[in-house]
Amino acid sequence: MRKIKLRLTVFRKRLAEFSKKFSPKNFLFLILAGIVNGFGVTFFLSPVSLYDSGISGTSMLLAQKTPEFLTLSFFLIILNVPLFIYGLRKQGAVFTVYSIFVVTVYSITAWLISDVFPVDVSVTSPLAGEDLLLCALFGGVISGLGSGLAIRFGGAMDGIEVMAVIFSKKLGISVGTFVMSYNVILYIVCGILSVSWILPLYSIIAYSVGLKTVDFIVEGLDRAKSAMIITVKPDQICSAVSAEFKCGITTMQAKGYYAGSNRTVVYVVINRFQLGKLKALVHQNDPAAYITVSDVADVISANKNQK
Repeated sequence: MRKIKLRLTVFRKRLAEFSKKFSPKNFLFLILAGIVNGFGVTFFLSPVSLYDSGISGTSMLLAQKTPEFLTLSFFLIILNVPLFIYGLRKQGAVFTVYSIFVVTVYSITAWLISDVFPVDVSVTSPLAGEDLLLCALFGGVISGLGSGLAIRFGGAMDGIEVMAVIFSKKLGISVGTFVMSYNVILYIVCGILSVSWILPLYSIIAYSVGLKTVDFIVEGLDRAKSAMIITVKPDQICSAVSAEFKCGITTMQAKGYYAGSNRTVVYVVINRFQLGKLKALVHQNDPAAYITVSDVADVISANKNQK
């Protein structure tokens, strides 16, 4: 009896520690993400037989080609959940729980819109009619918005992304190439089964628009820029940049490979509107300085008040 109580105590303690890893805010936004994605798919893509990407698109195809009782919502759960569970060790428990949760919300939303709410989405889009271009554009934007929110708040809307992380290295390709290859195969199969390439081609438009929307939601419209400045006059450059932009600066000692001379690498993160001014300041202080500029997807500071 004492052993059972001890095990229960340990289990409760671990459960409490595990639950602390989850954020109520994330769950709220994941609910929003699932609803938005379900709305985009059922209102714009599915009614005119356009296809989403990944497992969502696969589920739409199977729902069209199988008996009526096997719905989109059914396939979303049956195909996605095993993939997320399979990726549990690689992606972690928190990501897995968030992903299964948002896919469940997406599935329930699709079921409610298709079978419960008094709206007809069986033949044409209630908002865009039979216009394939409008359906592709708005379906891509709205479903991309939902997918982007899911990623931003700790989950994923599609199990194929998990498989890409797991298998891309084994296959010697990038994650993006894996996902793209899957979707190319999916759209080819859709074209063969529908005996028409018009719908798959419009689906590619929806997919492309959705990708851009995901990038916007996850990374923001105005990406930051990072600049690496290789110079022999670091003090002058750092003083000018700091005075102009009031930003943090990092310096690193370096050595030229061919000349063997000592250099300093100055690293700074700015926005794209400051880039032109930065180049001018650097070359005013060191005309021979070498500058490289890269996009920065996100900037996270441990101290929000840190400059």
